[in-house]
Amino acid sequence: MPESASVTPDRLIEFILNHYILALALVVVTYLLIQELFDAAFKKFGFISPLLAVTKMNDGSTVVIDVRESDEFNKGHIEGAINFPLSKIREHASSLDAYKNNPALIVCQDGARSATAGKLATKSGLKDVFVITGGMQAWQEDYKLPIKVNRKLKTGV
Repeated sequence: MPESASVTPDRLIEFILNHYILALALVVVTYLLIQELFDAAFKKFGFISPLLAVTKMNDGSTVVIDVRESDEFNKGHIEGAINFPLSKIREHASSLDAYKNNPALIVCQDGARSATAGKLATKSGLKDVFVITGGMQAWQEDYKLPIKVNRKLKTGV
């Protein structure tokens, strides 16, 4: 191997100093990839589209947990959904015990709160947990699936 083509620590340091933006980008991308791999490996819940959620709901034992606040829930929710607002789910985590053996679908307005609720649900002992991607927004607007509007609050807490 010619001497000009060999990689020495001095040449590597020189390259990094001359191309610090590229080196920084490599470090950042590597960190993000490793973080994503760890998140995927240790995440104990999955994501499911609204259409696949309907298929899962056809199994009579599936429970739908809506983590929106009560006023959002009353404006429209999935038929048979139970309202466990995310703001109160931590203090009432024991209420989820009744659903440990059931597949659980978790939904919020746009999917942001559901991921947090999914983590809390798996920590509470639920085993088969899925977060509905896009939340109620996707359920109603993208997939045009039916909702139920009622004045009476069916709550889990």
